[in-house]
Amino acid sequence: MSTDMSYTTEEIAKLLKISKLTVYDLIKKGELTSYRVGKQMRVDASELEAYKQRARMVPAADSYVPLHPQASGSAGPTGSVVITGHDIGLDILAKYMEKKIPGIRPLRSFVGSLDSLISMYKGEADIVSTHLLDGDTGEYNIPYIRKILVGSSYIVVNLLIRNAGLYVQRGNPHGLTTWADLGRSGLRLVNREKGSGARVLLEEQLRIHGIKPGQLAGYGNEQTNHLGVAAQIASGEADVGVGIEKTASIVGQIEFIPLTQERYDLVMLKTPGNQLWIPSLLQILQSDSFKKELQAISGYDLSRTGEILFET
Repeated sequence: MSTDMSYTTEEIAKLLKISKLTVYDLIKKGELTSYRVGKQMRVDASELEAYKQRARMVPAADSYVPLHPQASGSAGPTGSVVITGHDIGLDILAKYMEKKIPGIRPLRSFVGSLDSLISMYKGEADIVSTHLLDGDTGEYNIPYIRKILVGSSYIVVNLLIRNAGLYVQRGNPHGLTTWADLGRSGLRLVNREKGSGARVLLEEQLRIHGIKPGQLAGYGNEQTNHLGVAAQIASGEADVGVGIEKTASIVGQIEFIPLTQERYDLVMLKTPGNQLWIPSLLQILQSDSFKKELQAISGYDLSRTGEILFET
């Protein structure tokens, strides 16, 4: 292994046969030293080899290095903070955190809403973004958070509200206008991956309208982000998919049918270490400068940005 080589977090995950979230957890706990190249985190080959040598010598239960300052005697927040989710608003938030909260290094993990909450339950994420609709109550996020983070102390804060609905081909040749229209025969769907907010939104709407997933051709055709869904429709490979307005404006060769406003929230555990930076994060979310930057992006409603929605 050349000492001049370096690896992305995805490559490290494949080499060690672990999840990318576990790689972030190793970085966060100080077991792997990383550095930033643009928006990408990288780990040198020599650092990876050193970690593997330590792992052979030290039992796994004893291998963790304390992150939080109360364990190390530091006076302020320090270490890496893993932020999960896909929305570009999270990238802007990470940039503000890096500038405004000394000692904090934000790391981005691009996973869906349900997997994000599960990773938080496992201690692998610090700030989780979620947009999960509970079809029975019409409520976003809180019902899922309460079920998954049982026994945890946490705070839920709104990041933004955005339009969600259907992507269709230009001219809307199938005349789709409602969720119930998905029950028509002959439609080719492009879906999101299991656990994503868009997938949960689709499944809840199908359940509410009595449409069986097996009725939809392409239900198993999965993409891992909104751009992938939009691209398949733009190329004619599919007729319809679920996504958000912003991505439709980026692709430009499709049309967007708005059907709901989804609340995109942030969840943070109220651990002693996290509470050193949570007040600063709330200040960022409520600041005029942060909101002004988000306002430049189409399709966002910032009327509740920074509002504490639920707290245990």
